[in-house]
Amino acid sequence: MPRGLGAAEQFVADIAALTQPDAVVWCNGSDAEHARLIGQMIDAGTLVPLNPDLRPDSFLARSDPRDVARAESATFICSAREEDAGPTNNWAEPTQMRNTLHEVFTGCMRGRTLYVVPFSMGPVGGRLSQVGIEITDSPYVVASMRIMTRIGAPAMREIAAGARWVPAVHSVGMPLVTSGGTRVQDVPWPCSETKYITHFPEGREIWSFGSGYGGNALLGKKCYALRIASAIARDEGWLAEHMLLIRLTHTDGRRYHVAAAFPSACGKTNLAMLRSVLPEWTVSTFGDDIVWMRPGTDGRLWAINPEAGFFGVAPGTGESTNPTAVRTLTQNVIFTNVALTDDGDVWWEGLTDSPPAHLTDWQGQEWTPEIAAETGRTAAHPNARFTVAAEQCPLIDSDWEDGDGVPVDLILFGGRRASNVPLAALARDWHQGVFYGATIASERTAAAEGTVGELRRDPFAMLPFCGYHMADYWAHWLQVGDSLTRPPAVAAVNWFRKGPDGQFLWPGFAENIRVLDWLLRQSEGQVPGRACAVGTLPEPEELNLDGLELDPADLREVLRVDAAGWTSEADGIADYFTSMGTAVPKVLWEELARLRAALAAQTAQPSSR
Repeated sequence: MPRGLGAAEQFVADIAALTQPDAVVWCNGSDAEHARLIGQMIDAGTLVPLNPDLRPDSFLARSDPRDVARAESATFICSAREEDAGPTNNWAEPTQMRNTLHEVFTGCMRGRTLYVVPFSMGPVGGRLSQVGIEITDSPYVVASMRIMTRIGAPAMREIAAGARWVPAVHSVGMPLVTSGGTRVQDVPWPCSETKYITHFPEGREIWSFGSGYGGNALLGKKCYALRIASAIARDEGWLAEHMLLIRLTHTDGRRYHVAAAFPSACGKTNLAMLRSVLPEWTVSTFGDDIVWMRPGTDGRLWAINPEAGFFGVAPGTGESTNPTAVRTLTQNVIFTNVALTDDGDVWWEGLTDSPPAHLTDWQGQEWTPEIAAETGRTAAHPNARFTVAAEQCPLIDSDWEDGDGVPVDLILFGGRRASNVPLAALARDWHQGVFYGATIASERTAAAEGTVGELRRDPFAMLPFCGYHMADYWAHWLQVGDSLTRPPAVAAVNWFRKGPDGQFLWPGFAENIRVLDWLLRQSEGQVPGRACAVGTLPEPEELNLDGLELDPADLREVLRVDAAGWTSEADGIADYFTSMGTAVPKVLWEELARLRAALAAQTAQPSSR
């Protein structure tokens, strides 16, 4: 990783010589700069201002329909050795990829402005923070990075003082002047059919070409905070994770910090902004998507949210599901690919129980419920997003910008599973907890390429985001845990179990505090739980269900561990481990053997639940 101002200036000069922009602007992060960029994007048609009385200082962007989600098939880990990328990543030989990138980046910013965006992941100067510089030709990226990271002069001062920084280069890949000097008409959402999102773990570099959307373009997010940071964390002995981070405070003064990994559309944002239905607990949030955790001198894991904002999925977020998120989005928001109401506000599926009578959809076309019934066309894209500062969240914790972080007491892993996986299971130790994380499976969502609804293994919710071999990543988790004298408790949860009628057995959302309550009490030995093949589960009477009307039969079913179903699950896990090759840690194979033995013992006991 380069250090210092001189290296930064040389980096910018080299990229400017390659990409040939009309101008170079070093961003300072000021309000005036932001207002100028917003004005430019309004004039270009990139942003539509929303009604200032209904949604002050907020804007709608409509992306090109070809540029609406992570481009996983175009995402590469360019490690020196192919085996270091592992079977879950697309690998490209570094020299060959650099040649390809040099070709597509040559002249790619002609007619555009090159923006230099120094940024900090985590509070500027914090003990757990890191800095970087993103070069981009997209003002949308600059405005979004201002929300999602700490950009500008403070980050630049860290770099000038000698901090290591990650170089990140981005272009939408649509020059406005051809190599022959002919000017090309710009479009509201420039992008290219050719896309590369590339990571060089050894050099800590990121190069992204062709997409202007989300994590493909906001390079501080998945590219830096997970793919490159996971490689840095492996080398330095810490963890860069796709997790939320919350604080639970009891009326008796006890405080607990919970980190949780869930694949997309599995309730992650809802849990990050949980409003407790149990009066003895209050919940505050540190972050909804990424957590960096480092071992402390006290033998515990200490965590920060390295981001400054929320880049959340809009569809499904509403007053009945996540009222905190809705209240976070009242002003100063960039919405992407949601629908526009006739009075200049936004709407998406799930925001309200009933849709408006008329909308302009995410592609700028007329939309009504009748049109939707005839065509099946949604008003908002299923992966529509909101970008908003975390400080606007009503439940943001007062310590969320503490650069030293907070100690983690409990780690959760969970996916969207209609069967088999019980509501909650507490691991007996760190090794079983890593087994939980390594074997997460969830239904595929619109945020990823593939068939929606298909079951895919998503270990640690890091499948698209781990910057090196997944099995080596599991080994790293085991090593970090073994170095801790006071490791967090680890649990697996599943809010999505269904009955034979296809209905959810557990109400979820705010009621999930009841599961967290039990997990914390059980981890402290206050309730015995029920030991079974997959961990320690709640007895029905141990859950605090005050005020909740739940069919006892549904509760028993959501806590049931079916030996036959789990035997099949174990077979699938064995196949998955085998697909990872010889790098799978021996400990995880031993955990699988232990699971099989426990299932066999359960099968031999007919009275077992």
